[in-house]
Amino acid sequence: MSSPIKRQIVVVVVVVVVVVVVVVIVVLVGVVVTVAVVVVVVVVVVVVVEAVVVVVVIQVVALVAAAPKVVVVVVAAAVVALSNSVVVVAAVVAAVVVVVVVVVVAEVGVGVVVVVVVVVVVVVVIVVLVGVVVTVAVVVVVVVVVVVVTVVVVVVSVVVTVAVVVVVEVVVIAAELIVFAISFVV
Repeated sequence: MSSPIKRQIVVVVVVVVVVVVVVVIVVLVGVVVTVAVVVVVVVVVVVVVEAVVVVVVIQVVALVAAAPKVVVVVVAAAVVALSNSVVVVAAVVAAVVVVVVVVVVAEVGVGVVVVVVVVVVVVVVIVVLVGVVVTVAVVVVVVVVVVVVTVVVVVVSVVVTVAVVVVVEVVVIAAELIVFAISFVV
């Protein structure tokens, strides 16, 4: 299996997992709790980013220790201010989301992503609402119906085709007999 195909499979699996998790959480605990969880996750990410920024600031201060104190203070203040800015955090999150969407679409295409998301959402909602047993039963019934309909269509088409061929052959033979009889009489 080539590397691009592996990447596409991984991307699809990641999309499926994310959609399943989000849908299950929304269905089980509601939109409000889901939003609260997302907010908490964002806050944690922001805290981690700020911690990383502090480390970076310390490293920057160490690197520019020979520079004038004013430059060090301005750089540190600017970095800390940016790290605490909600706008910057929102921009970073938006950029990450855009990058993820672009990568996913580039890997598997818009159609595949939409189909996967829709199918997963429908299946997960059905499973959560009616249970696994009912979902499996519905899937089995649908598969059986599809198979039966397909077989019926194939059989009917074959029977109709054979019937048409037989009728055409009979007509052709009858026409030939009529022509032969006329030519014999004449």
